[in-house]
Amino acid sequence: MYFGIDLGTTNSLISVFENGQARLISKTPMVPSVVAFLDGALVVGSAAKERLSTHPKNTVAAFKRAMGTEKKFKLGRHNHSAVDLSAMVLSHLKNLACAETGVDVHDVVISVPAYFNQLQRDAVRAAALSADLKPLRLINEPTAAAIAYGLQDIDEQGHILVFDLGGGTFDVSIIEVFEGVLEVKATSGDAFLGGEDFTKVLFEHLALKHGISIDDVVVRSRLWDVAEKLKLHLSTSHCAECNFVRGDQTECLSISRDTFAEIAAGLVRRLRLPVERAMYDAKLTSHQIDKVVLVGGATRMPLVRAQVSRMTGKLPEVGIDPDHVVALGAAFQAALTENDSALDDVVMTDVSAFSLGFSISRQFGNRVEHGFFEPVIERNTVIPASREHIFQTMELGQTEVDLDLYQGESPRVLDNIKLGSMKVKVPRNLKEHEEIAVRLSYDVSGLLEVDTTVLSTQKNQSVSITNLTGGLSERQIASRKKALKALKVHPKDNEGNLALSARIERCYAMALAEDRSHLQDLLLAFQVALNRQDPNEIQALRYEITEQLDQFEANYVR
Repeated sequence: MYFGIDLGTTNSLISVFENGQARLISKTPMVPSVVAFLDGALVVGSAAKERLSTHPKNTVAAFKRAMGTEKKFKLGRHNHSAVDLSAMVLSHLKNLACAETGVDVHDVVISVPAYFNQLQRDAVRAAALSADLKPLRLINEPTAAAIAYGLQDIDEQGHILVFDLGGGTFDVSIIEVFEGVLEVKATSGDAFLGGEDFTKVLFEHLALKHGISIDDVVVRSRLWDVAEKLKLHLSTSHCAECNFVRGDQTECLSISRDTFAEIAAGLVRRLRLPVERAMYDAKLTSHQIDKVVLVGGATRMPLVRAQVSRMTGKLPEVGIDPDHVVALGAAFQAALTENDSALDDVVMTDVSAFSLGFSISRQFGNRVEHGFFEPVIERNTVIPASREHIFQTMELGQTEVDLDLYQGESPRVLDNIKLGSMKVKVPRNLKEHEEIAVRLSYDVSGLLEVDTTVLSTQKNQSVSITNLTGGLSERQIASRKKALKALKVHPKDNEGNLALSARIERCYAMALAEDRSHLQDLLLAFQVALNRQDPNEIQALRYEITEQLDQFEANYVR
């Protein structure tokens, strides 16, 4: 048996893969991600959720949004971090699975929002370890959903856009399915946009419209509960109403779909950018998307579904319950990770959600500015990946270079996440700047390796950043390193690429006039592609150049 967990902002689920299929644990699989202090003890799930409106001071929900931060939540006399509270939810899920299957659940795959940064992912791993679980892998939520959908239609071919709007986060992934291969082409998202935000704008609208003071924590909690119920009712009705108790009076609060759409217009607009970014990174247009699938309970809102249709020009599909699909996909991934024979014919690739690179200094006239970000592995690069970049010393006579590794998309490293650092010694050179070839390698387990070569001395240095791997054993890390080693060859040194470059040069020597100019263009284009180090681009160009060389030689050789 292999287990997968969807640790959600609103609800969490655990699933199991057995006998070639994934299924949810428990007859009521959705466990509210809520923790309450009750009669001197902490309770999790439905019992805790019931106390949200009646005992708001001793109940906490939506703490997933605080993962990776220092924020504390007070329950009883103690303060708890988001990691502590998430660990309680994970422990509860583990106990449910143990009771139903009779298996001691330990190794799991846990889903996370695709746009969670490394601090947030580390927090999820820490919560798992606190719950006595070993996270074999953290899988991006839309990727998990794509696996579930992709395996459902594994014989189909085409591009699937997975639109995942949960309680607290929003993710988009584009996946290509072909011949048993599920390849993530791009992923994007907003880690602070979800169903909770739609509830919040409705909550604020009701408070303002009806003059309800939200300073009192009990009144605030009751109004939030009403806003949540109205939002849910609007998924099936054009108008919704709900009773609200204020003091000794009961009021009927109502809202229409049109009004809700007006007050949530800003949130709906925020859904567009991640979709456009994912399509841009995947180099696709909406016309090239074959299927759009919805994931996450918040996608039940008609205004969200309408926006998806406007952006993609397609009616979205909901073939699997949007609340369940991520958990099912996580269980499939657990089976893939453990090489279950039932999935022998399935290959899954993923991408780096964020760019990885180093802090550099830049000179502007006589002034030097520090702290710029130089990406080496760009976001949405298929992983595992290995890329090389040449850096040089800022000053003549410099004897040491600090390499600080960051994750993010900001041009300034101050706004990105620092992952690690190393120092590289260089010869004291007063005549010219020393150059260092820096190779960055990254795999799906989170293993990062930095290899440096001082070009003037050919002195090598390496460092492995393993704190992102989530508790892999030394043997597993060694195995990952061995697999990465095969990637640590610059494309320009690849035997096949060297042979193709030599073939272009041979044809150039044979050709005359315009043919020579064209062949020179081909050689230049191929060298540019090799320097960009994108395997897909290189492979496509190799195929195109080979076809042209075949035709050239057929015309010249009689």
